Amino acid sequence: ELFHLVGDSRRETEVAREFVQSGILSVAPLSDRDLPDVVALMRRYHDRPMDFADATLVHIAERESFSTIFTIDHDDFETYRIGGRKRFRILPAR
Repeated sequence: ELFHLVGDSRRETEVAREFVQSGILSVAPLSDRDLPDVVALMRRYHDRPMDFADATLVHIAERESFSTIFTIDHDDFETYRIGGRKRFRILPAR
């Protein structure tokens, strides 16, 4: 999401990369074992439709017990629920 927001600017991409490497953000791994849960989320939210990137973020939030997400995709993430119930805290706020 961060690199999508930054766009194609070489300077901003470098700043974003340094930010990620600083340790301020958590970069969670995703493995083949996670894929069935990711696909299940995409099926659950088929009416949105939920894309693979959003499904991986929701899955990782569930797996790691995160509830705060950095995204400009407010419409979708206001709909998605952690564990089917809990709302995300979305940053930046609208």
